[in-house]
Amino acid sequence: MAVSLRKGQKVDLTKGNPSLKKILIGLGWDVNKYDGGFDFDLDAAAFLLNDSGKVNGDEDFVFYNNLKHVSGSVEHMGDNLTGEGEGDDEEIKVDLEKVPANISKIDFTVTIYDAETRKQTFGQVSNAYIRVVDDTTGKELIRYDLGEDFSVETAVVVGEIYRHNGEWKFNAIGSGFSGGLAALGRNFGVNV
Repeated sequence: MAVSLRKGQKVDLTKGNPSLKKILIGLGWDVNKYDGGFDFDLDAAAFLLNDSGKVNGDEDFVFYNNLKHVSGSVEHMGDNLTGEGEGDDEEIKVDLEKVPANISKIDFTVTIYDAETRKQTFGQVSNAYIRVVDDTTGKELIRYDLGEDFSVETAVVVGEIYRHNGEWKFNAIGSGFSGGLAALGRNFGVNV
C-alpha cells in the first residue's frame, strides 16, 4: 500500500528501497462544473534544479515542448489537452541513476494553459494528486492528494524529489502561484 502524505511531509524513496532506479510521477485532476466555453488544459512539467533552487539552463525545464532532458533522466510522456478519463492525466518518468550530479532536486508542477484568457484557476480544479510509482514493478509508493486549498492560483508546485545524504526523498509541497507557467519559470530561473 502506498504512503499517503499531507502537505509538507517528506518521505524516503531509496533508503528503504535500494533497488528503486526508475520512477513514474503520475499527476491527475478533475475539473469542477465549469462552463466558460474553453477546454480546461492543465500541463505537468518538471524543473531540474541545482543547490540554489534554480535550473542550470533552459534545457533543465521538461514540459510539453521539451519532452526529454538531454541527460535522458527525465521524460514527459505527452500532453493531455483535456484531462478526460480516469487515472493519471499526465506522467513524467525519472531514471534516478541518470540524473546529473549537478541536479539536487526535481520539482513537479501543474499549470493551467492560457489561464488568464480563459479565466480559469485552480479553484475550479478538484481531486488533484501526485503519485510516485516504481516504474519497474508498477507499485504505487507514495500519493499526495492536494485537497481544495486553492482559489485564484494558476500554477502549483505539487511535489519534489531531492537528494539527501546520497539517497532520494519525496517532499509534498502543494504551493500555489499566480501568473501561470511564466511565473513558475521566472521562479526557477528559466528564460521566459
